Amino acid sequence: MKKLIRGSCLCGGVRFEAEPPFIRASHCHCERCRKHSGTAVCTQARVRREQFRLLAGEELIKVYEGEGAVKAFCVNCGSSLVGGDWPEGAEVSTRMGAFDDDPGIRPQFHTFVADRAPWDEITDKLPQYGEAFPAR
Repeated sequence: MKKLIRGSCLCGGVRFEAEPPFIRASHCHCERCRKHSGTAVCTQARVRREQFRLLAGEELIKVYEGEGAVKAFCVNCGSSLVGGDWPEGAEVSTRMGAFDDDPGIRPQFHTFVADRAPWDEITDKLPQYGEAFPAR
């Protein structure tokens, strides 16, 4: 049996679990992710929809759609939780900061580096993409 990776928001009202393996993990530097996370990047790991289960707090999740991928967060504590095509998409983009357990995957690349903040200096040796991750 595979280990389930638990996750939650800061207040604990929203809880979820994901079943590895994850598809990929990355750091996104786009303006929307920066503003949503309040940091230089939004670090996320993608999992197939059928491998993700919301355990509690569905009523606490607020979705901001705007342009591009959605940003979903807890209305109580503001924790950034999921994005992408939530909730109907084929994949769930889960914010790695919301994991309670080690997901076993590490960020593999940076996306939207052309949009990064002027004070954001990338110091690792991961591949960098000016825009979105190239389609396979």
